[in-house]
Amino acid sequence: MSRTRISLTTSAVALVALAAAGCAPQPQSTPEAAGSKNAARCTTDNPSLHKRGQLTVATDSPAYEPWFDSNTPSNGKGFESAVSYAVAEKLGFERDQVKWVIEPFAHSYAPGPKPFDFDINQISITPQRAKAVDFSTSYYTANQAILALDGSVFAKARSLSTFKDARIGVQVATTSYQAVLDQIKPSKQPSVFSTTKDEVTALRNGQIDAIVTDLPTVFYLAGAELENGEIVGQFGYAGGTPEEFGLLLPKNSGYTSCVNQALDELRADGTLARLTTQWLSASANVPELKR
Repeated sequence: MSRTRISLTTSAVALVALAAAGCAPQPQSTPEAAGSKNAARCTTDNPSLHKRGQLTVATDSPAYEPWFDSNTPSNGKGFESAVSYAVAEKLGFERDQVKWVIEPFAHSYAPGPKPFDFDINQISITPQRAKAVDFSTSYYTANQAILALDGSVFAKARSLSTFKDARIGVQVATTSYQAVLDQIKPSKQPSVFSTTKDEVTALRNGQIDAIVTDLPTVFYLAGAELENGEIVGQFGYAGGTPEEFGLLLPKNSGYTSCVNQALDELRADGTLARLTTQWLSASANVPELKR
């Protein structure tokens, strides 16, 4: 509401000023000037912040590894905690100016006001969710990954070619099916399942040898659904629609462009790539698989 009133008031003032100036041409904004204005706006005192001088960051509880460490988002350990503090630093916040709050996953993208500046919780960017909230540009694009049972002949595989004769399960209507055909090139057609629960059941029952799905889902299945699940490795796939995570902000947040600017800088200077390797490959012990 206040944004609308401010906009209307500003427009009215502009019209009066134009009339008083005899409709004289107004100076055009240059890209340099626009950049300077944006830089000036992206400060720790931005009025769009939930609380000025503080960056309020939300995530769910419990906060799982390898995204967070020891269910303590404020310790800076784990991929998403580390990304949050890197974004905060680019925005000019000191570590003690970052305040963490709890926001259940399903509540984060519901319509309405938000008690945070951004939420980071492996939230996939989708058009449906974007109707109710803002998303930043992607801070993580998920690789495909392979899950097998610990002790199986495939659990210690170190190449995609090892799975050529494996019975592979994928979920219907996902990128994983085509990724298996293009990258693994199996001798048998992948088995297609309606849900991840069906995939897990088939793996437990020995109907399939491995599951291929996006890496975040594999982390969840290995940590919460299978006591003897083994994450064999991960591999990139450029086809299909990748699973991308974005920072979630209140709808029409005045801070979205600032967060995007911070992420652009982190992407350009290699920080995002380094944190991805540190926390989602090295720490989680998920090797890259090649043919």
